[in-house]
Amino acid sequence: MYFEYSSASLDFLKNKDRKLGEAIERIGDIKRTVIPDLFTALTHSIVGQQISSKAKETVWLRLIALLGEVTPENVLRHTAEEIQKAGLSHRKVSYIRGAAEKIITGELDLSRLAHSSDEEITEELVKLSGIGLWTAEMLMLFSMQRQDVLSYGDLAIQRGLRMLYRHRKITPALFAKYKRRYSPYGSVASLYLWEIAGGALPELTDPAPLTEAEKKRWAKMKATKNKL
Repeated sequence: MYFEYSSASLDFLKNKDRKLGEAIERIGDIKRTVIPDLFTALTHSIVGQQISSKAKETVWLRLIALLGEVTPENVLRHTAEEIQKAGLSHRKVSYIRGAAEKIITGELDLSRLAHSSDEEITEELVKLSGIGLWTAEMLMLFSMQRQDVLSYGDLAIQRGLRMLYRHRKITPALFAKYKRRYSPYGSVASLYLWEIAGGALPELTDPAPLTEAEKKRWAKMKATKNKL
């Protein structure tokens, strides 16, 4: 499945922002995969923390072979040691099992989250061990398909903004201005800013190139979004 967005959202962004509108016209439709089941997506995200994309896929396939369907019930039917044998660290297993336990006990109601605001979803997800703000935002976008997610903590989003609008730095105030401009379709804008940051429009360069450390962080973020 791919992230779903409407022609109306594209028309809105084109009318609100000429530069972004021109980029949308040139780049065309974007297909980004999603994992509709939130627990599966959450587990997949935890599996991929701090490892390469290739290693992530290997571990994920082993976990699928062990569990079959990735559900809280199936996770808790196996011991931590059994799950670790798929290639997961003790810490990651504790994160996954901890989330599964909260869902089974009702402490975390995923069905209720579907009807909650973005702020309420973020507040609930970051309570889970192993889930920070950026991961919560990516889960809202690439699992729940929320339409207005624009992450300040995402280096590629900041880079896309710099490249498109020729800023040397994206301050919180400047970011807030663009977030307001794109709302209620910040997620759709995010898709195009990621494409721009990745070189979709070759003539656009970064006025403030990434440091080597930032490049590594961005690569991990990009792999997470592509594989979530």
